[in-house]
Amino acid sequence: MPFSNTHKRTDKTLYEQMQLSEIEIERRKEFLNISDTDLRQLSQCKEHIEQEVDGIVNEFYELQTAIDEIQLLIGDSDTLKRLRMAQRKYVLDLFSGKYDSDYVNNRLRIGLVHKRIGVEPKLYLSAVRTLKGILHKHFDKLFSDANLRSQVYQALDKLMYFDITLVFDTYIRSLIAEIETAKSRTENYAKSLEDKVAERTQQLEDLSRRDPLTNLYNHRALKETLYRDLIQAKRRERHLSLIYFDIDDFKQVNDNQGHHKGDEMLVNVSHILGKICREADVPCRYGGDEFCVILPECDSDNARKVAERLISLFTKRYPKNSLSIGIATTGPLQFVESDPLIREADKKMYLAKKIPGSNIVC
Repeated sequence: MPFSNTHKRTDKTLYEQMQLSEIEIERRKEFLNISDTDLRQLSQCKEHIEQEVDGIVNEFYELQTAIDEIQLLIGDSDTLKRLRMAQRKYVLDLFSGKYDSDYVNNRLRIGLVHKRIGVEPKLYLSAVRTLKGILHKHFDKLFSDANLRSQVYQALDKLMYFDITLVFDTYIRSLIAEIETAKSRTENYAKSLEDKVAERTQQLEDLSRRDPLTNLYNHRALKETLYRDLIQAKRRERHLSLIYFDIDDFKQVNDNQGHHKGDEMLVNVSHILGKICREADVPCRYGGDEFCVILPECDSDNARKVAERLISLFTKRYPKNSLSIGIATTGPLQFVESDPLIREADKKMYLAKKIPGSNIVC
């Protein structure tokens, strides 16, 4: 059963984790037909088993360590010593007369330990059969009455079947927990990959919409954004303005000062646009030395103020150079489409070059 973050597995016993109850334990005993008489018969063997337990454990591990697979699992003498102590306790518990929640929890722990050290179910069942055979031999010596001996055999078989169900419950639960953990890790890994792919895809998409020199939006992004912003302006019945400008005699900058100076000027224009634009505004490099700025919810007067500030900052940095600016405005009731709006702003920019003393045409 999964646990919330507020409950660690180590805070509870296996008995508690699996939410077993005395009622459930009694039902399991009923399924296996384990009666109080059976348990009393086993407890009556307690004194004899306590005297013989060391011999029983020694014989058990002589037989077990003769199997190569089990030798590999045990591995060393220290582990074998710990296993002998655990097996000694188990044998004594079988005849203790106490088959309560502590007994059940100890059986559950056996399943957990076997799973952790890699004991396969077939090896566990083989070990149970070996122990049962050894105990039967002791009963043969202890009981001369064949009928009584048979009853003790049956009682022991029932109790060991009961133990097997508990061990396998824990074993299976551990397998399921491993599967769930692996599934969770796989899902988290897949999710992280999806996030990385989505992030990388978005980065590539952004790169495809950006001018590599100025990092402004490019021609493609201008068209897409202007189309979207015009739809919003129509729906809200708001103005939308487009500033279109270039650097006068920019070719001479490249020819006389070199392309690195021209590139530097273009980058500085992008920095100026970053200072004067609102968050909603979209500055773009249209191509070459031509730039556009989409100004949502901005009429021609306010667009002119933006253009004037642009010129002021540009000429402050480049007093020997100038800009020519065209402004096209549409809305709030009648609208033109994006391409005609760009052409209108472009036309006004060239008109600004022809009108003496005028850098801006609205």
